[in-house]
Amino acid sequence: RNISREQEKREGRTKELIRMAGIQGKFSSMLTNTVDYYKPLFRSGSCKPLWHIMVATGVIMYTQNYIFNKGVHVQAARKEQKIALGEYYERHGKAAH
Repeated sequence: RNISREQEKREGRTKELIRMAGIQGKFSSMLTNTVDYYKPLFRSGSCKPLWHIMVATGVIMYTQNYIFNKGVHVQAARKEQKIALGEYYERHGKAAH
């Protein structure tokens, strides 16, 4: 089997992440890094954490709204409108207003 060292390392990291201990370790590391980054900002009264929270909330809410509420429904409505408009033009012709 001809696999480069880089591919072996990548496979090893993937297997590590798949295991529960790897997931817990990664989460713990991310949590520690986040606390280390934001703790001084909160203590100094910086507005940067507030902006980060607001942006994250907006992204999460927009994504959730699109996936669960609007995505499929809007696409279905557009398809229905396109078909209806095509039928209308077929019957009445397409005239400029």
